[in-house]
Amino acid sequence: MKSTSSLHTRTMRSSAIAVATAAILVATAAAPAQAAAPSDAGAWSDRAIVSYDAMQDNLYLGAAGHQLYRLNTGEEANPYSYLWEYREASQATADLQGVPGIGPAYANVTRQRIANFELYYNVREGGRAGYESYLPAPLGTGGDVFYDDNSIIGLTDVRQYRKTGDAAYLEKAEHAFSIVVRGWNTDATLACPGGMDWIDRPDNADRGANITGLAAQLAAHLYEQTGDADYLTWSTKLYSWNNKCLKTSAGLYANSINDAGEVNPTLWTYNSGSMIATATILYRATGETKYLTQAKAAARGSLEYWTAENRLQQQPAIFNAFYFRDLFLLDSVSHDPAYRAAAEQYAQLMWDTNRDPATGLFHFQPSGGGDYDPTRPAATLDQSGMIQIFAILAWDRADLGNVS
Repeated sequence: MKSTSSLHTRTMRSSAIAVATAAILVATAAAPAQAAAPSDAGAWSDRAIVSYDAMQDNLYLGAAGHQLYRLNTGEEANPYSYLWEYREASQATADLQGVPGIGPAYANVTRQRIANFELYYNVREGGRAGYESYLPAPLGTGGDVFYDDNSIIGLTDVRQYRKTGDAAYLEKAEHAFSIVVRGWNTDATLACPGGMDWIDRPDNADRGANITGLAAQLAAHLYEQTGDADYLTWSTKLYSWNNKCLKTSAGLYANSINDAGEVNPTLWTYNSGSMIATATILYRATGETKYLTQAKAAARGSLEYWTAENRLQQQPAIFNAFYFRDLFLLDSVSHDPAYRAAAEQYAQLMWDTNRDPATGLFHFQPSGGGDYDPTRPAATLDQSGMIQIFAILAWDRADLGNVS
């Protein structure tokens, strides 16, 4: 997962559902702009289905394309998407599993999507393994191992383990963490020593809030599922480093700090989210109320900031998908209607303003957020983010503890 400045540099269901989808497309094409947000989960479910079908029709490559995705609807040098885009399309599919009434229709395809993560996996000389940013041979030329990519692979594996109970997914999540943990920086001479390197490369010079928070979140999940105290140690160490070195105020985190001690102050919604999720999971796993107190404070502080001055709309849609997911996870243990209200307001705005009713595809600025730009190719990453948000808005509240 990359900052916006590099976002694009590396970056079967039943006939009944198909008929319903066609009807929804006709109805929504004529819907007035700025309509009220749906008040029932079924409407969000319908929007998730329509948006997923649009992604499959326009961006999915099918069996001939190894069941992978395109990067976007434009002309690209690479025939397939990067790992990040593929993971988010897979996560969108997995989230549809949680939608009441239609979830079972997505179970088999979710298993296939997750199995395809292995197409991006490689073991390099010296036994250094990892999920690479682009497909290694024979399908591609390979890429770097980004530790945030590997963390979110692990988060999907945890989610699938909680959904299915299949221990193979938990083993995969633990393996992903064994890759990620290599990124902990051990140079004691640096300003604010510690933190996670972004990329598995000798010239890496940035330690980021994103990878540190996501690694903390994955480790917290693994502690909760296994009881292994090493995961608790890692999660609290990672969580504490972000709070000590990159926190700017409650729920807000600067993007990164480099080896020279210079802080990139840019704020992203998904950095807020991963820390809220980590604290929530640590509370569930340990029972220590301090973590719940911290999660709620981070949620309040971040919502106050992100819902002001149209800031959510300017964030990449996929970053907001992470953020809302993490707010819903907190909501599962401490209900606050403000979390859902923010997600619904954003989702409705994007449906009204950034979606092409003729194709069902969302178009944003090159950042992946902002105003509607029909001249920019529709991206798998953006479409996946919106599907994820719609799908989770359709979940039963009783299931939200499994959202992350």
